[in-house]
Amino acid sequence: MDSYLYRYPSLESGVLLKRYKRFLADIELTSGEVITAHCPNTGPMTGVCIPGNPVMVSHNAGKTRKYPYTWELIQLTSEVDPFGQQLTWVGINTALPNKVIHLALIERLFPDLGNYSEIKKEVPYGIDLKSRVDFVLKGEDKPIYLEVKNTTWCKGKIALFPDTVTERGQKHLKELIEIVKQGARAVMLYFINRGDCTEFAPGDMADPVYGQLLRTAISEGVEILPCRFEVTPEGIQYLGLAALPFLSGLSNP
Repeated sequence: MDSYLYRYPSLESGVLLKRYKRFLADIELTSGEVITAHCPNTGPMTGVCIPGNPVMVSHNAGKTRKYPYTWELIQLTSEVDPFGQQLTWVGINTALPNKVIHLALIERLFPDLGNYSEIKKEVPYGIDLKSRVDFVLKGEDKPIYLEVKNTTWCKGKIALFPDTVTERGQKHLKELIEIVKQGARAVMLYFINRGDCTEFAPGDMADPVYGQLLRTAISEGVEILPCRFEVTPEGIQYLGLAALPFLSGLSNP
């Protein structure tokens, strides 16, 4: 079986010049050509948007595309221990985590979720059904409402979410708490989009309200899956769960 959950199409390498207008990035390819690529990431990209760093882009010359290039990866220097550093690739494309998690759910890679026979995507829920949860899993037991959050910010080996104030993220936690009160299971899955992090914590420095809400959600029965992924120009591999030493003493076995 292929160890990659997702394989990238053929990518081209370059160097990041600048990101602007949120969705655009100027990149100099190894050929010397400077292109404008679509940046599929709405967040501030704290700590991962560094001009001068190596990047990888995909190319799709579809007639409906204004920008045929898409920024997929950036290479960063990360601290692996007090005595050394390593280069690591970080995923930029926030459209991919849900696709990868869907593939992982099909392959039953998360034992904590138990047995399920049905996977539904983008299911309306919440007050007046005005929100959509990324996945609902159904089987013999309680339905599972699963929300996915892309995570790229880190401090050393600790992956952090969020990297900015997120009222939308706060709302999702409140809605998952209500799901638990209604008798179903609720799971917040953090997609750690880089392979150099072994622990997870809320980004209290960026959004203390979210951090407190996450702790409240855990105390109310919302489950946390901080999933580690190795990202390379070849593809994305699942590495297992990160530890949770900073969330009320919770940790993975």
